Amino acid sequence: MNGPVEHLMYEVSQLFLAPVLVAIALCFAYAFAALGACLWQAWQRGRPAGSGFELAAQARRSARPSTQALEAYALHRLERVRLVTRIAPMLGLVATMIPMGPALRSLADGQVADVSRHLTVAFSAVILALVAAALTYAVAQVRRRWYAADLLAWQEASAP
Repeated sequence: MNGPVEHLMYEVSQLFLAPVLVAIALCFAYAFAALGACLWQAWQRGRPAGSGFELAAQARRSARPSTQALEAYALHRLERVRLVTRIAPMLGLVATMIPMGPALRSLADGQVADVSRHLTVAFSAVILALVAAALTYAVAQVRRRWYAADLLAWQEASAP
């Protein structure tokens, strides 16, 4: 049953491990950068002359700001963090499954140390991916609430 097609699929799948691990590392680093930026923005918003109100600043920069333009800006600002929130768990699953093939092969060959090494990579990757997703989810939710409140305030202030 281990024909050339199965062998080719196995070999091709193994090629994705390194890029997926790099992508998870980038997501993890981005999650902490996004968290830091969110905390900084929260601090700015809490100050009397807070500069952390992005939609208000965008409205001031625009010649004729509209609700739709500000909504589009808010969606644009949330896009990257929402993308990481959704992609990181998928990458974690991929990074878990890829090393399982070599781990099972090592188990069949009686090489317990190799099984342990492959499983360590698998579980470490999924943990980092899930932490990245959790952090970016929290950032996305907080910013979404901020943008909704800011948009409502802008609409009320600009109503005739």
